[in-house]
Amino acid sequence: MLKITNLSVSVDKKKIINNLSLEVPTGKKVAIMGPNGSGKSTLSNVIAGKGGYEINEGEILYNNNDILKLEPEERAASGIYLAFQYPVEIPGIANSSFLRTAINSIRKYNGKKELDTRAFLEECKEICEKLNIDKSFLSRDLNFGFSGGEKKKNEIFHMLMIKPTLCILDEIDSGLDIDALKVISEGITHYSNKDNSMLIITHYQRLLDYVKPDQVHIFNEGKIIESGNYELVKILEAKGYKEFV
Repeated sequence: MLKITNLSVSVDKKKIINNLSLEVPTGKKVAIMGPNGSGKSTLSNVIAGKGGYEINEGEILYNNNDILKLEPEERAASGIYLAFQYPVEIPGIANSSFLRTAINSIRKYNGKKELDTRAFLEECKEICEKLNIDKSFLSRDLNFGFSGGEKKKNEIFHMLMIKPTLCILDEIDSGLDIDALKVISEGITHYSNKDNSMLIITHYQRLLDYVKPDQVHIFNEGKIIESGNYELVKILEAKGYKEFV
């Protein structure tokens, strides 16, 4: 589904991603772990199309299409979803209104008719129940006044509603208590299937204990320095990054 080949990325002439090659196969959960400043969030932003990065070389193929030529909204409409490490607050815009507009924009891009409002609200309520989220989320301003845990839950709620095929979760577990972590994990597990893929970026083992990844890569200085399966997570937790860096 996602294939990155020899990717190098700079910010203000400083190389952040260094000749990176990475594949995220369809139907798989791939985890990237690494110390602060290793380039993990830069990678997620570059895939999603955030500005401010210089692509020095390499390519990113999503379903065999070169997405480096696409605008961020085109990438999103084609099925790429990024759950932000720090979700943006937008006062004055109701959560449900923002979400319905986003979904309808994606549907329009793909030649589909707009959602039926009643069906949309029913699905919102169903997913709120699955995630044990209070339905007041729907009418509250987007992330405004939300706690850190509520913001992260809202990102997973949006993912389940938008139904992307490539889900990039950038430190979705940061700052969560154990109850919020379980909600996030259940949402990820509920959505993961043979038709979509997950790229999970995290510092910690605890999320991956709930969401067992198929592949694990350790990142440092913008490149992969070690790869393995879930067992690598256990080794990393026991020995720390210094074992690999």
